[in-house]
Amino acid sequence: MKKTVQELEKLSFETLSKEFGYKNVMAAPKLVKVTVSVATGSAIKKDRKRNELVVDRLAKITGQKPTLRKAKKSVASFKTRQGDQIGVAVTLRGKRMFGFLDKLFNVSLPRTKDFRGINRTSVDNIGNITFGIKEQTIFPEIHDEDLKDIFGMAITIGTTAKSKEEATKFLSIIGVPFKKL
Repeated sequence: MKKTVQELEKLSFETLSKEFGYKNVMAAPKLVKVTVSVATGSAIKKDRKRNELVVDRLAKITGQKPTLRKAKKSVASFKTRQGDQIGVAVTLRGKRMFGFLDKLFNVSLPRTKDFRGINRTSVDNIGNITFGIKEQTIFPEIHDEDLKDIFGMAITIGTTAKSKEEATKFLSIIGVPFKKL
């Protein structure tokens, strides 16, 4: 029987305590949140329904209603004004986070064309990993009739790891498909 991401997170203490010398379970890294974001940018000027479409698809994929993100500053070269809706994001925690990660690692990423793994340099120095997906069509919730508008997304997995090495080891234990060395 395959273990879920939540079960693997609990089991990671034994493996990591040998390498990093944790004396307490609370010192081991844990998953905090997963943020899925889509930048719609200046496409909203051409098609007013674009944000509604992205919100609908992201809600299907994540199981939670996303929020619209507004521009903080006006940037003339991008033709955006302060307060314009330029993106959509959803933050997942708890059961929804574990369910989304399980689906992402075991179903969606293997469906990606020419997928060889996530680059280990995507892990930052404070223990989080951010990677992009070019098409939302890899998720099983998106049907063939919905393929006319394809968009990419950025996924950030937040952990409590203190260093890059610690985070990389923890993420590989919970099932992040890293590129082979």
